[in-house]
Amino acid sequence: MANSMPPQKYVMLEQQSTLQPPPYRRNVPRYHSGHHKSGGGCLKCICCCYCFLIILIFLLAGITFYFYTVFQPKVPSYQVERLDVKAFDMKMDFSLNTEFLVTVKADNPNQHIGFIYGKDSSAIVMYSDSQLCSGQLPAFHQGPKNITLMKVVMKGKSEFGSGLQQALIENREKGKIPLLIKVVVPVRVVVGSVQMRQFKVLVNCSLVIDNLAPKKKVRILSTKYAINVLF
Repeated sequence: MANSMPPQKYVMLEQQSTLQPPPYRRNVPRYHSGHHKSGGGCLKCICCCYCFLIILIFLLAGITFYFYTVFQPKVPSYQVERLDVKAFDMKMDFSLNTEFLVTVKADNPNQHIGFIYGKDSSAIVMYSDSQLCSGQLPAFHQGPKNITLMKVVMKGKSEFGSGLQQALIENREKGKIPLLIKVVVPVRVVVGSVQMRQFKVLVNCSLVIDNLAPKKKVRILSTKYAINVLF
């Protein structure tokens, strides 16, 4: 009798897979850092400019304080000392020939500062907005603590209408003749041996005199000065 073997039982083993999908990762956007570097460079540049400006302001303030403390600058004064009438001739055609000799005193009160008066100056004498004559101041160097008298020759020929001549005659009869002397002169400040920047000084002198008779002493009754500086 043949041996009959029982049939083999097959067991299906179900393998559990250990492979898992990767976890979800959030994509973080990446930014280039070039803009940050550029912004930082501009900020540093602005800070440097502000620092330089502040240092420059403090430096200029210190120099100015030192200059005013040590040199104690003062404005020079100008005064019309004398006016001599060399010619004052009214013509029948309403023209007027005039020649004045004006003596101007320039007083420099500074101890360490001088002035150089340039060549391109002008001086005119006016009556009632009409020019009578003109001239030029001499060019010279005025040292510290110095008083200089300048003699300015002024000549001119002008056209005067009948109304202006009549007004001038009336002023002469009253003994009060108003005149205006306008002076423009280039000036350069000198500190020690250092010459500073040149500027223009404008002097207006309103004066009243008693007469305009040639070769007769003229008395100055009143004066009023206005000084301006143009840089």
